[in-house]
Amino acid sequence: MSPKTTKNNKEFYLVEELATALRVSNMTIYRYIARGKIKAYKIGKEFRIDKVEFQAFLNKVKTK
Repeated sequence: MSPKTTKNNKEFYLVEELATALRVSNMTIYRYIARGKIKAYKIGKEFRIDKVEFQAFLNKVKTK
């Protein structure tokens, strides 16, 4: 899984990429976004998750 890089060197994941990496459904990722567990940007009809936000989410889950 490699995040997409933008002009300002920020890296973003798609919902489908995170779902595959975590072995959960896309709906689980959408629920995490809706509950504020993962911060995401909505661009058009799709969500983009910043690589830094995803790492923060993993660190939070890991420490529980």
